[in-house]
Amino acid sequence: MAIEILKKYTTKPNLIKHAIAVSAAMSHFARIAGENEEYWATVGMLHDIDYECCSQGGHCHECVAILRDEGFDEAFIRAVRSHGHELACDVEPILHMEKILCIVDQLTGFIIACAMIRPEKKLAMVELASMQKRWKSPSFAAGTGRERIEKWCARIGVTLDYMFVETHKALLAVADELGLS
Repeated sequence: MAIEILKKYTTKPNLIKHAIAVSAAMSHFARIAGENEEYWATVGMLHDIDYECCSQGGHCHECVAILRDEGFDEAFIRAVRSHGHELACDVEPILHMEKILCIVDQLTGFIIACAMIRPEKKLAMVELASMQKRWKSPSFAAGTGRERIEKWCARIGVTLDYMFVETHKALLAVADELGLS
């Protein structure tokens, strides 16, 4: 199971929660696309497998050996690496799954930040209007690659609002695991 593999290389709770969030979003978008939910979810779960353990500048590079050792094929490894395009590596996202990963990798964190600032700290209380408002404030979740997310939304032909709504739905399914229910 992907979570056990992740935990062999990742110990920080926030990185594990991030992987759970991205995995849930990937599974959700696979379902929408009529694709293999387990495969997409596994890509999401393991996309940062080398983040904690890699050397300076090694993210999206050191995962190659790790994932090969764990038995994953080159297509899977390529998908994982593609989320670092223009940030950590030169593997360009080509497949729909890879483009979705580029979006939800950062969008999940943004939506979680929207929940964290609410007094009740519940994902269920986050509304589209709140996400839209926070998006326009560059100081909120300042590390979110807004331009990058918007670029990939345009490339797959969806609106940012659509991604807000659908990613939020995906996160609601794992709200307990994220401590946001």
